[in-house]
Amino acid sequence: MASVSTYLNFSRNTEEAFNFYKSVFGGEFFGEGIMRFGDIPAQEGMPPMAEEDKNLVMHVELRILDCHTLMGTDAPESMGFKMNFGNNSYINLQPDTRKETKKLFDALSNGGKVTQELEEMFWGDYYGSCTDKFGVQWMFNCGEKA
Repeated sequence: MASVSTYLNFSRNTEEAFNFYKSVFGGEFFGEGIMRFGDIPAQEGMPPMAEEDKNLVMHVELRILDCHTLMGTDAPESMGFKMNFGNNSYINLQPDTRKETKKLFDALSNGGKVTQELEEMFWGDYYGSCTDKFGVQWMFNCGEKA
C-alpha cells in the first residue's frame, strides 16, 4: 500500500526528539522500537564505529494522527553527515477538531517559537505555525468551523 512519511535527521538527539513527539501524539514506536547504529553488523572494508556513536538512533518510526508516519535518524558528523536545519520544510498537520489542533499546537510550540498564532484565516480554516524546540517547523490547518 502506498504511503507518505516525513523523515527527520538530527545531529545526535533523535531519541530525545522522538520521545517528545511520542509524548505529544501518543502511540508506540513501530516494530522493535528504536534501532541503534550499534546494531549494524560489522562490514568488511568499513572502519569500526566510534563507541560514542553506537547508541545513536539509526532508525525510529512513530505513527501520528493515525494517518502519517514520522521517521528519524541521527546524522553524526563522525559518519560523514553535515546537518543543516533550514526553513524549507514543514510538517503539516490537519487535525479533525479545533480542540485537538490547539492541544497539539501548544505542545509542539512549548520550548520552541510560535511563528503564526492559531487564528481563523481568509480561506476559512483555523491555521497557525510554530518551530519546535528541535528546529522542526509545523503547520496546523483545521477545517472545523467555530
